[in-house]
This record gives sequence, structure tokens and C-alpha cells, in this order.
Amino acid sequence: MAKSVLDVIGISSLSQAKKETLIQMTVLSIACILAFAARLFSVLRFESVIHEFDPYFNYRTTKHLVEHGYYDFHNWFDDRAWYPLGRIIGGTIYPGLMVTASTIFNSLNFLNITINIRNVCVFLAPLFSSFTVIVVYLLTKEVKNAGAGLVAAAMIAIVPGYISRSVAGSYDNEGIAIFCMLLTYFLWIKASKTGSISWSCMCALAYFYMVSSWGGYVFLINLIPIHVFVLMVTGRFSHRIYVAYCITYSLGTILSMQIPFVGFAPVETSE
Repeated sequence: MAKSVLDVIGISSLSQAKKETLIQMTVLSIACILAFAARLFSVLRFESVIHEFDPYFNYRTTKHLVEHGYYDFHNWFDDRAWYPLGRIIGGTIYPGLMVTASTIFNSLNFLNITINIRNVCVFLAPLFSSFTVIVVYLLTKEVKNAGAGLVAAAMIAIVPGYISRSVAGSYDNEGIAIFCMLLTYFLWIKASKTGSISWSCMCALAYFYMVSSWGGYVFLINLIPIHVFVLMVTGRFSHRIYVAYCITYSLGTILSMQIPFVGFAPVETSE
């Protein structure tokens, strides 16, 4: 009797739990590949270039960071931006995007993988869209179940609103900020469920990464207190929520104030 394809590759002999895990990993991998590939049409149709005004400015600052180091980058006065006044780079930008790209560039060069910093900037947003697929899966799985997580991951991979802000060559803050935001939400859910200090600290670090990347961090620091307030009103507040919120909010606020462009805004403004 002829063996089936599943028998040949050995899947039929796996337990039910392992089969489910294999299916989940397969669907998640396809979603990640689809998220990356769907954002490459500008490169395939034209070439690997930075387009739009803000992305090209971000590319210039990233190139300066790679060539001169962070200290010179932080104190750099760019006389070509905001002409004729010029622009103090360190105190007027969110440096998370540039630091992320330069870290990837330096890591690849350390591994003797030669790549131009421009190509790192071009493909950074599609790469992080694949990371976002994984984070959305983890977040939805934590809230609902694995099936809902796979559906959410597949949808975030192809949602037009997200694609428009993360196509190849669109080297802008939203390219990594959406990933940072969803990562912070996921870690907050883990921290609030477990009351763990380690999860709370990781949530604060993710929030710090979000603050360094995009001004939309105010959505995070407003939504988390609202969540805690709703839990208090509905009678679901507990010691775990207290530990998670105190650590995340206090540590996250202190870390966010280390970004020069943010400064004392978290404690001085009504937002």
C-alpha cells in the first residue's frame, strides 16, 4: 500500500499537541513572509531607494550616526535641515529609529556580512512588520487563544493602513513604532496577569523603546492607566495589578525622561 505524504515526512506519527504546534508555526511563518514580501513592491518595481522627505532626513542622520558614533550624532548641528536656521539633531528627534538601524548594521558587519547602511534603512520597516506579526500573535493568544492569534497575525500582515506606513524605502518612525507599541501591550498583559517584577521591568523597557521611536508613546501611557482604572471600577483590581502598574509606570516614566526630546514632558504636561 502506498504511503501518504504525511507518512513519508513523519507528521502522522506526531502527537496531537505537536501537530497543532507545527500548524501554528507554519501559519505564523507564512504570515511573516507575506508581511515582508507585501512591502517590497516599491523595490521590485523601481530600486532600493529611500523615498519621501522625512525618511531621507532619517537616512542622513542614521548615516551620520554610523560614520561618527552616537556622541557626535547627539551633539550634531545639521545646517542643511530647517534652512537657514539649522537643526540641533540630538534634542529634536526620536533617536530609536536611527539607533535600531545602526545596531543592525554594526551587528551584520561584526558577522562579516557586508551591507550598505542605505539597504538596512530601506528594508527595516518590512523586517519589523514581520516582527509585528509575531507580537500580534503572542498578544492575541494571551488575550484569547492560539486560533485567534493566528487570525490576528494574518490580518496585521496585510492590513492596508499598516502597509502604507511600512513599505520598503519608507524609513520613518512608524516602521518600528507599531512593533514597539504592540510589544509593550503584550508585556503589560503578561505583567498584569502574573504580577511579576521581571515582566513589569520588561514592559517598562519596551515602553522606553517606544518613547525613543515615536511621539505616539502618549497613547501607551494614557491607555494603561485607563485599563487599571477600569479594573478598579469593575472590582478586578488585585495585588498583581498593583505591582505591575507601579513598576511599569514609575520605571517607564523615569526611562522615558532620558530621551532629550522628551525631557520632563511626562511629568509636566497634562498628557
